[in-house]
Amino acid sequence: MNKVYPDAASALAGVVKDGQTIAVGGFGLCGIPEALIKALHDSGVSGLTAISNNAGVDGFGLGQLLATRQIKKMIASYVGENKEFARQYLAGELELEFTPQGTLAEKLRAGGAGIPAFFTKTGVGTLVAEDKELREFDGEQYVMERSLVADVSLVKAYMADRAGNLVYRKTARNFNPNVAMAGKITIVEVEHLVEIGEIDPDHVHTPSIFVHRIVLNAHPEKRIEQRTVRAN
Repeated sequence: MNKVYPDAASALAGVVKDGQTIAVGGFGLCGIPEALIKALHDSGVSGLTAISNNAGVDGFGLGQLLATRQIKKMIASYVGENKEFARQYLAGELELEFTPQGTLAEKLRAGGAGIPAFFTKTGVGTLVAEDKELREFDGEQYVMERSLVADVSLVKAYMADRAGNLVYRKTARNFNPNVAMAGKITIVEVEHLVEIGEIDPDHVHTPSIFVHRIVLNAHPEKRIEQRTVRAN
């Protein structure tokens, strides 16, 4: 089975559809699958539920899909840095399922592991726990959280072999391994593509069983979300 596609648009072809749930790796602009997000934007699909830590910035990353109203609902833990995200939510134009960051990571990991739900203390006594099952363990209250499984996951990795074994680079790993696990179909954008056997098995972060399609983007833009420099 050939998992390597010539470009991002062909990697998404026949997979993405209106109304799907799409999970996207990244943290801010770090480790986002830039080419795949742009191709998703250009595909014109709409009515999407997007699972991501946040939604990029205005005009870049998932911010592109917010600008064109292709996303109807966000499942996220952070709305800062994106004015259009905040504007749509406050105006009642965008559904938002706010989820604590660690809980979001575990929801994706659990979904990929086939675990339908889990209990956590995070959110007990807050709006996060409203309308959710509470249970006591060892004298402490816990809230039940359902796991997340996406129709399609879009992932950024530093390197892949042609089978789909993935290696991430430093903090760009962030949510990507959990997103890769949680997708019914997982599409990965990589900077380096190597032959099978060139990656030491001990260095594989995500095994190929989770990966369905691969696209090479050797020169991503890698925008910096916040640049702070010392005054002259």
